Amino acid sequence: MEERKTIFDYLAQVMIVFGFAMLIMNVFCMIFGNSAKGFSTMFELGNQGIPVEISFQFLCISALNVGVRFLFFTDTIIKKMPIWLRTVCMLVAVVGIIAVFILVFHWFPVNMWQPWAMFFICFAISFLGSYLVMRIKENVENRRMEEALQRLKEKEEIIK
Repeated sequence: MEERKTIFDYLAQVMIVFGFAMLIMNVFCMIFGNSAKGFSTMFELGNQGIPVEISFQFLCISALNVGVRFLFFTDTIIKKMPIWLRTVCMLVAVVGIIAVFILVFHWFPVNMWQPWAMFFICFAISFLGSYLVMRIKENVENRRMEEALQRLKEKEEIIK
């Protein structure tokens, strides 16, 4: 049985996603900031940091992405959809949300293929990294549950 989530769980997830996004953006700023300074609003400060407006835009995206994950990965709204289809739908929604932000806030020139390619490469790397972390976490949790079940069975045998 899945434990019931509260608004605090949602906010915690938003802050985790936002923190990870800001970490990645700061690393990109340090590496590419000066060369992308006139090219992208995200790097208008060069390697000095991320503009405040961009930080708030990333916070908004983080909230929307966590909301999309809630929509597709809890049984509250969608009850009978295979996990692979939920994942595909979530990825399409997240890419769509980010694409809207790119267009609305002019994060980079949309008529050039190079920034889009970099976006999709970064997105794929982030997704794969997140997927691997979640798989490791799931395996650790499953191992703990198996060990606890085994201990419970051993206690039952001792009692009999």
